[in-house]
Amino acid sequence: MTDIIDDLAWRDLIAQSTDLGELRALLAAGPVTLYCGFDPTAPSLHLGNLIQILTLRRFQNAGHRPIGLVGGATGLIGDPSGKSAERVLNSEETVAGWVERIRGQVERFLDFGDGPTGALMVSNLDWTGPMSAIEFLRDVGKHFPVNKMLARETVKSRLDTTGMSYTEFSYVLLQSMDFLELYRRYGCTLQTGGSDQWGNLTGGVDLIRRAEGGSAHALTTPLLTKADGTKFGKTAGGETYWLDPELTSPYAFYQFWFNADDRDVEKYLKVFSFRSHEEISALLKEGAERPAARAPQRALAEELTTLVHGADETARVIAASRALFGQGDLQELDERTLGAALAEVPRAEVAGELPTVADLLAATGLCKSKSEARRAIAQGGAYLNNAKVEAEDAAPTGADLLHGRYLVVRRGKRNVGGVEVARS
Repeated sequence: MTDIIDDLAWRDLIAQSTDLGELRALLAAGPVTLYCGFDPTAPSLHLGNLIQILTLRRFQNAGHRPIGLVGGATGLIGDPSGKSAERVLNSEETVAGWVERIRGQVERFLDFGDGPTGALMVSNLDWTGPMSAIEFLRDVGKHFPVNKMLARETVKSRLDTTGMSYTEFSYVLLQSMDFLELYRRYGCTLQTGGSDQWGNLTGGVDLIRRAEGGSAHALTTPLLTKADGTKFGKTAGGETYWLDPELTSPYAFYQFWFNADDRDVEKYLKVFSFRSHEEISALLKEGAERPAARAPQRALAEELTTLVHGADETARVIAASRALFGQGDLQELDERTLGAALAEVPRAEVAGELPTVADLLAATGLCKSKSEARRAIAQGGAYLNNAKVEAEDAAPTGADLLHGRYLVVRRGKRNVGGVEVARS
């Protein structure tokens, strides 16, 4: 077995642990069953969740048995950790639909073979749903001292501000019960999660000790931050990067990694890539020697897009990236991929008669004015669908429309804009 603790430490993936030395010995002794939970509080998981999924996969690759838990029960409440106000509760039907979507997302990353490391997928609604309130209070609630719960940072911060309902106050009991149930059913002795989950994870460790006299462990990963101070996994406008291709296109997903700040790329490679330590070090060295080539970012973008969306989708994304900048045939791009690519560049929408290329350059913001656009054309620096525009009054025709609706304008080598023409 690989020493997974050493690997996680090298990748800066260990924030907190109940007893790292004892956990290392347990992992070395034989296959350990571990779990991580994912609450269905949205229709898809996001980049932050991907850290936890890949951590489960790293443990499995090192010879251990992962359990992916989808919170069919806890998702009906929502974890209050890190929240400044009460969550809006979603309907049972909505949560049930999200459970199935998230289950499918997690399953893609794990191996469900029949051997001792074969993964499992469970929903905590299976054991929480049939339980009565009296059973819950007698069997679980009696093990949680109120003074200890009030001392939790999440509870203290909310009580000092907006307050907290009993519903959210009880969340830690539900998650702790999950760990106890998995300990009883499958011998699960390790729970992983983000560092903001530390209180919930240790609640489960303590419950196993109190209820069963058993020993269990908790391990958290750090919350990622970006060098520029913006939140990891968010667009400049604050939108989330999702794993669902309908919510975040594979093209936008690829561009997130490709455009990673040089100051962040080492951290991203360690946390998200399955390349060896030596391969990552070589990529970082190449990036330092030839920063303009963006070799680490390119390798990361290709690996992660393939991991999440598949090799075929990655090939389409790369072809679109090249074609937008004049290194491929725009005509060969399928409509969905082209539309997704143009959604990530300055764009304009037009209706009726097609305006001149100079108008389009100005409308997309590639030029500050029509006069500047005409100068760009005169200097040979303007392109329509990768063809150089020769005349200052040149205008596209219906035959130029890609898939009957798109135009690509470019100023120079790197400034690309998209135009969507309303269909009549």
